[in-house]
Amino acid sequence: MGMYYASDSMRSLIKDNSLLLMAINRFGISLGFGSKSVKEVCEEQGVNTDTFLAVANFISGNSKSYDNLSIPSLISYLKRAHTFFLDYNLPTIRRRLIDSIDYAGIDGVSHLIIKFYDEYVAEVRRHMEYENNVVFSYVENLLTGQLDSNYTIRLFADKHNHIESKLNELKTIIINYYPERGNDQLTSVLFDIISCERDLSTHCQVEDTLFVPAVELLEQEVSSQEYIAPSESTDSYDDKERLEQLSAREKEVIICVARGLSNKEIADRLNLSIHTVTTHRRNIAAKLAIHSTAGLTIYAITSKLVDLKDIQL
Repeated sequence: MGMYYASDSMRSLIKDNSLLLMAINRFGISLGFGSKSVKEVCEEQGVNTDTFLAVANFISGNSKSYDNLSIPSLISYLKRAHTFFLDYNLPTIRRRLIDSIDYAGIDGVSHLIIKFYDEYVAEVRRHMEYENNVVFSYVENLLTGQLDSNYTIRLFADKHNHIESKLNELKTIIINYYPERGNDQLTSVLFDIISCERDLSTHCQVEDTLFVPAVELLEQEVSSQEYIAPSESTDSYDDKERLEQLSAREKEVIICVARGLSNKEIADRLNLSIHTVTTHRRNIAAKLAIHSTAGLTIYAITSKLVDLKDIQL
């Protein structure tokens, strides 16, 4: 397929590279987008289109100038990846690994394999918790214009080791030195280990190739005083102030969303084009910092735009 663009349909990207399902999930993008374009899907779900495309093109090996990246979007992506690895993927592999080697009858080796794996997972956890608690916190402060004289992203980058190497070592140990024949479970979990190894490698490369350069540019802007921090988020407004931001048409759109109407149904009811409805929804999301239908429904109820009895729960 080659380079991905905002006008491409999201499903064409997945058809081209099914691994992009992981990226879609880590950007918090819901499935069920039908034939919508990348731009339409990203705008409807509050994701920075340029940043999504940069990550998708990078994962698929498409050379590109990675400009106009949203650092908050990248941080959100990376944090979701950390949660996936620590809370789901690595624990799942451990359970499957235990199931596959418990009955092999090589007690000492089985025990050492699990011990090796647990030590590896502990190392990954330390690595990712450092990024969550130190690196991302530093960058989030930087986004507000606060420059830390005792830390730079280069300090992180210079010591950033690719944490998938020991997983490759475990794979090698099992393949070369674990004398088990006809173990379908073990073969299956080895495939999971290989997939996780590749996923972790790509994750680290995204940090090195996209995240670190973007933060270095931000550091330069902040230090040269060329950077203007974003204005205060609408999250700090009270409900009355938020409601006053909305136009009469935008309020009508929110009411329709809360009542369960699709964009097409809203367009028909309000005598608008679907494109106009999409634009209104994008503007609403920007004003309220609420992107989901459930969030808009809750907002509509609490702001007394609709009655609870009018909502199909």
